[in-house]
This record gives sequence, structure tokens and C-alpha cells, in this order.
Amino acid sequence: MRRRTPLLPAGALLLAALAPACGLTSGSPMVDDVEPGSIGRGKPLKGAELTVTAKAFTENLILGAMMGIAFEAAGADVLDRTGIQGSFGAREAVKKGDADGMYEYTGTAWITYQGNSDPIADPRAQWQAVRDADLKNGLTWLSPSALNNTYALAMNQANFRKYGTKTLSAVAGLAAARPKAVTLCVEGEFANRTDGLPGMQKAYGMSLPAGNITQMDTGIIYTQAAKGSCAYGEVYTTDGRIRSMNLAVMADDRKFFPNYNAAPEINSKTLKKWPAIREILDPVTARLTNAVARELNARVDVEGEDPHQVALDWMRAEGFVK
Repeated sequence: MRRRTPLLPAGALLLAALAPACGLTSGSPMVDDVEPGSIGRGKPLKGAELTVTAKAFTENLILGAMMGIAFEAAGADVLDRTGIQGSFGAREAVKKGDADGMYEYTGTAWITYQGNSDPIADPRAQWQAVRDADLKNGLTWLSPSALNNTYALAMNQANFRKYGTKTLSAVAGLAAARPKAVTLCVEGEFANRTDGLPGMQKAYGMSLPAGNITQMDTGIIYTQAAKGSCAYGEVYTTDGRIRSMNLAVMADDRKFFPNYNAAPEINSKTLKKWPAIREILDPVTARLTNAVARELNARVDVEGEDPHQVALDWMRAEGFVK
């Protein structure tokens, strides 16, 4: 299974930027047979030729397809240039006008693109700060979703019943009372980032011995946590494997981890020319939650379905398009 060029850790994104990421020399027209449902009535984008892009991991591919399908229903001719390796290439394409829009994540913009080290705890305030900062870059952020693809710790149901932890504060309490009980499976980057394990331990007053922490690749973490080989695994909150493996996610009750809410990032010149884009995308974005993302991501990563088809099915089921 895929996983991303990590959309969360800044260091990985910087490495990805060194690769020839943009690559917008190809693409294919979207040819979905869709008509307006609850969005796109009157086809306010008739005559528009719009290009959508997305990063090359499941969730962003699904979101990119949703955007393109919404534009199609509203009458636009849409070129699909999704699947860009790394985050910088996709963003630069929208910034330069090689693409017209994508779904981006507020934490990625705030920390990685805009160079801030401290996240803003309130998700709405962080979105506003990102929106305001990017206006000078020729990018307009539309309303954000509740979908927040950030870090978390998760455990299997047997361990959840055994230890009864529901929050990271409870995990810290368990670590203090029974140090051997709290074993972690984490990625190498998470193990060393200030907005990863070291910062989490500091924020929650944990002090785990090195022997309790095992570093491994992302995909293995989910299977090891599901097996109970480690009590807690580092996960992304919208990953479909959480649902398919029935993992229990610990709440970040002290709001330590950055917010990574998905929102449309649109080239400002495009939006000025086609202002109906806002009213077309806002209802779609408003329906996006972690639960929706987990379900749709699982259809791709667990069941092997095509991301574009998954997006189209959901858009039809929600009544956005016919």
C-alpha cells in the first residue's frame, strides 16, 4: 500500500522538494458523466477550462477527484493532473497557474510552506493565518473541512479493553504507573521531531525508556498495533486502516499535535475569473470529516478500489452530482 510522501512532517517534504516534483507536462481530461445535483445548478462554470492537481497519496487523490467532479458538474472542462510526487510540486503548480486548485492541509502550509515552527492550537485560527499569509502568494484558501489528518496513537481493541486509555493524558498516566505497559511503534521521523514523539512526551509529562520504542515503516506500524506487538502505534487520524483494523485512537486532549485540516487552495486569478468556485466547493468541503476520510481511504487502501471512482461514488451518494 502507498503511503504518502508524508504530508505532515516538514523534513520529508523538504526532501521531496529536491525531486523533480512538479511535472505538469501531462494530464488527461475528466470525462465523468455527471450533472448538477445540489451543487453546480445553472452550470456557472460553463466555458471554464480548469486544471485540478493533488499529491500522490490516497486521500489527496480522492479529494482532487472530488474537486474535479464538482467542476465538471458545474459545466467546466477539467484537466486531471493529480498524483504529483511531493507537496511542493502540487502547490507550486497552483501558485504559478499551471493548475487552478487542489485540496491542501493547513498544517502543511503553516509549518512547511510558510516557515512557522509553532502550530496554532485553534484550527479555525490556523486556517485564517494560513489564508491571510498566502494571499500575497496569489493563493486563496476557501473554507476548511473538519477532516484533520494529523498524528495520533492507536491500539487494538484487546489492549484498549485491558488498559482503558482513551486520551494521551491517560497514556501518560499508565506510563507513570506501569512503565513496561506503554510500548510504542513509530516512524523514525516521528521519533525525532519536536512536533512528534519528543514534543508529545514533554507536553504530556511522559518519560518512556528507549527500549519501549520501536521504529519502523508506516505500514508495518498498523499491522503491529493491530496484532498487539506494541501497545500503541503512531497513526494518521484519517488513515483507512484505523477503520479496517478496528483500532482505538487516543484523543489528543491537550491539543499538542498540529492541525492538518483539508481545504481548497485556489489560484487567486482563477477564483476572480470564476467566483462560483467558492459556492460549488464549500458544501463538499463541509461534509468532509475524519470518519468520511477513513471510510473512503479504506476503500482504496484496503479494498483496492480506484480513488477517482471512490470520489465519484461519494459525490453521487451525497447528492452533490447526478
